[in-house]
Amino acid sequence: MNLIRSLVFAVLQTALTILFSLVALFTFPFSARTRYRIITRYNHLVIWLARAVLGIRYVVEGIEHLPGQPAIILAKHQSAWETVAFLCLFPPVSPVIKQELLKIPFFGWGFRLLNPIAIDRSAGREALKQIVSQGKAKLAEGFWVLVFPEGTRVAPGEKGKYGIGGSWLAAESGAPVVPVAHNAGEVWPKNAFIKRPGTVTVRIGPAIDSAGKSAAELTRAVEAWIETEMTRLPPAAARQ
Repeated sequence: MNLIRSLVFAVLQTALTILFSLVALFTFPFSARTRYRIITRYNHLVIWLARAVLGIRYVVEGIEHLPGQPAIILAKHQSAWETVAFLCLFPPVSPVIKQELLKIPFFGWGFRLLNPIAIDRSAGREALKQIVSQGKAKLAEGFWVLVFPEGTRVAPGEKGKYGIGGSWLAAESGAPVVPVAHNAGEVWPKNAFIKRPGTVTVRIGPAIDSAGKSAAELTRAVEAWIETEMTRLPPAAARQ
């Protein structure tokens, strides 16, 4: 049954991706916020399809921790689910992504018009400079910045190396950091076609003031909070 559901979902998501990529092209004359509102309807529809077709629901805990000013979200990275859902669950965000994503037909066209922070991950320190310079500009425009500090998706129960890019931006800009833990990889595994029903828990931590803290200190604080909370999250299948 999960195979059939996953197949139906894949077909519908592909159709939506092509449709919204074309829609996105017509949003070019609009402001960044207007483009964001229009293009992220795609995200809302995909998350709705995930619930209706795949049986993947979600709960958000700690929404009261979100500060009243643009912040930097540093989140666990387990699956493709959060890359779609977080653009629905948080204030308008500019995600930090690898440049290669913008080269994907249809998907990349639409993504480019969301004005993400696209970096060359192989550029080392130059990539950090890109995050800081572009990130400051996005924060000044009122956008939040979304960073997955592990850089790539990791399987449930595993931990990647936390990079300092997002924390560096926080230290340089003075923006607060919001750590986020979740268990989406349990129902939408990395690179897996077959997805499973269940309920993703998204847990938002208290904002961390970046004033007077180094990038290394912020990274350690975020890593400690996220990895501790990952051990406390309920199984994704427990709330079906």
